[in-house]
Amino acid sequence: MKSSKVFPLCILIGLVIGVQVVTQLTDKTFYLTQLTMAAYYTLVVIGLSVLMGYAGQISIGHAGFFAIGGYLSAALTTHNLVSLQTHPFIQALGSMGMLIPGQDLYGEQLLTVAPWPACLFALAVAAVVALVLGVPVLKLKGHYLAMATLGFGIIIFRIGLATEFFGEADGISEVPAFVLLPSLAGLPALSVSGDFGHRIENYYIAWGLLVLGMVLLLNLIDSRTGRALRSIHGSEEAAEAIGINTARLKLAVFVLSAVFAAIAGVFLTHYNGGIGPSEASVMKSVRYVALVAVGGMANLWGVLIMGVTLTFLSLRGVFGSYDDAVFGTILILVMLFAPDGILSIRGKALLARFKKENA
Repeated sequence: MKSSKVFPLCILIGLVIGVQVVTQLTDKTFYLTQLTMAAYYTLVVIGLSVLMGYAGQISIGHAGFFAIGGYLSAALTTHNLVSLQTHPFIQALGSMGMLIPGQDLYGEQLLTVAPWPACLFALAVAAVVALVLGVPVLKLKGHYLAMATLGFGIIIFRIGLATEFFGEADGISEVPAFVLLPSLAGLPALSVSGDFGHRIENYYIAWGLLVLGMVLLLNLIDSRTGRALRSIHGSEEAAEAIGINTARLKLAVFVLSAVFAAIAGVFLTHYNGGIGPSEASVMKSVRYVALVAVGGMANLWGVLIMGVTLTFLSLRGVFGSYDDAVFGTILILVMLFAPDGILSIRGKALLARFKKENA
């Protein structure tokens, strides 16, 4: 990776550590809860940023991929498989160490899928769904593409809301901790959970995942594939004329962004200990698009900064009951006055433009 990209990443890592130290010294560690959640939501947003800003494709259904990851992981790690334990497939899973036996609060026997295989299965399903959906949908352009992805998001929302397996309107609760690494050499296990005693640990897990996602995407857009994506955004016809397989590239980025959303869904669900239908709502998808727009569609760092900032403020309840209205207003204002993102605004240029339009 070039030094021009390493330096900003070092600053980001330094800020992450600095924020944690400051909150601990000032006895404000409760802020880490919202910062952890903001990191997971921003993981969705940076994946969507590459799709919109570089591949030139809009998606108003990414909350659906987030929900696929979260719901499948939650369902597999909470539903009791004791009644099916004699089935050959369940026995095979058990022999491979993919099942966890236990007892519920009433002493009844439990048998659930372990978090790691549940996570991998959820990501695989999200990738396959994105692939199957992307093949026909990405042939569309403009508002037709937006409407198609919106329809997908609505379908996922209704499935979660109406299916007993996914908890219907109540969603799924009591999702267990996701043990990433077991206890080794006397060191405690590394796990994703909402336990207040592991608040700092989970903060670093979330931000470590976000930094890893940034490294992957920054390398992608600086590669030959990234240059091809920029050419597609500039002119798809011109890109095809020079031999770029635009359909395959757009599909690959769509699947990649869907996997980013599903990963965030899995980790945030285990962190919160549950998931509900609201995570798949249309407004969630619109919010992700708004965060990409306000940060700058082709500006990963801008999307990261604005995604974390606005999500943190929202989670802290700064916008109150006007939360959705605020994000809608931000999206309108950005499209009118800063289509390249709010960080591209220059005071004098904005004033000159305003005077020109009102002359």
